[in-house]
Amino acid sequence: MMRSMFAAISGLKNHQTFMDVVGNNIANVNTTGFKQSRVTFQDILSQTVRGASGPQNGRGGVNPEQVGLGMLISGIDTIQTQGTLQSTGKLTDMAIQGDGYFVMSDGKQQLFTRDGSFDLGTDGSLVNPSNGLHVLGWMPDATGKINTATPPGNITIPVGSGMTGKASTSVTVTGNLDANTASSTATPPGTPYPLSTTVYDAQGNAVPITLTFTKVGPNQWTFAPTTTQTGLTVATVGSNSVVFDGSGKITTPSASSPVSLTLTYANTGTTVPTTPQTLTLDMSAMTQLASSPSSLTGNTDGASAGTLTSFTVGEGGDITGVYSNGYKQPLGQMAMASFANPDGLEKAGGNLFSTSANSGNAQIGTPDTQGRGTIATGFLEGSNVDLAQQFTNMIMAERGFQANSKVITTSDEMLQDLVDLKH
Repeated sequence: MMRSMFAAISGLKNHQTFMDVVGNNIANVNTTGFKQSRVTFQDILSQTVRGASGPQNGRGGVNPEQVGLGMLISGIDTIQTQGTLQSTGKLTDMAIQGDGYFVMSDGKQQLFTRDGSFDLGTDGSLVNPSNGLHVLGWMPDATGKINTATPPGNITIPVGSGMTGKASTSVTVTGNLDANTASSTATPPGTPYPLSTTVYDAQGNAVPITLTFTKVGPNQWTFAPTTTQTGLTVATVGSNSVVFDGSGKITTPSASSPVSLTLTYANTGTTVPTTPQTLTLDMSAMTQLASSPSSLTGNTDGASAGTLTSFTVGEGGDITGVYSNGYKQPLGQMAMASFANPDGLEKAGGNLFSTSANSGNAQIGTPDTQGRGTIATGFLEGSNVDLAQQFTNMIMAERGFQANSKVITTSDEMLQDLVDLKH
């Protein structure tokens, strides 16, 4: 009878732990990025009353007789399934779709989380405002390149900071030249097609450029660059001939015979670039088709001086700055960690996880690579707690505790009956 009491006591204790886990799950039903826990039980070693014996002397075998000594908790596991994404519309709120964890740091150690409720600190760094931990990733170097092979560091997004002007290095011309246009030698001569675009010098000054296309023969055109900028000369480096084939596709200039423009400023003593500026002229997307009206557009990779007004985060964690001058450039790359056994991570409080001996080391890389999930901005991941299952578990824990307490009461009554035999 004592064994039944000890077994029931183990049942009481461990069903109380079961209830503790259920209570914690329900308490965190609305906690951002929370992962629910699950309790599993196992029996303790059993006491063997009679061992088993095999068939002998014409008789069959005998099974063992064992009395169980109670139960234990075999594990309290963290269920790392995806939670529901909840829209917030906030630019710095991020959720992971798929596997992976944001990499956080307090300057001493790395921690991991699915809670993407981030914000910008006073120094422009991306942090979790509830605990001040920095979000880790990679920043561009002096040349603007991002090297994800190096250890990640703090991400800084300096909204409101300025950028110097970016000198144009190329001009891309797209559009169509009307194939029905008469040549310049015809009577009456054909009308030239002007294309007005803007490029930028090394100081970020806007420079107006006009390319005038004139038809000089069947499928053949020439272009002449001009500018209204005082003290500036625009010249063509290479042939100014543009040739199309019979289907309207451009054949000249080609990749093997590119054309460039050179901008040369006169030495007027004012603050102007002193070195000639060369711009590659890309006309590979131009066509000559029977289309009227014709439309030509020109785009350049340069920009004037501006201020960082906003930023975007792509699914791959790439952070792109948007400036007041319309220019966009990379500001950083977010890091994401994956683990060989994510269920082996230890909960560290504050929606954070830390590595353990059974989780494996963090494999840090970029989102959407090597099985890592993607990032959704303007969303937060909700808890993965299933309330229906938790209430069912609550009933199971309550009834299990109640049944074990009944075993103790019944064993006590039997002991009392045994004591009363003396009377």
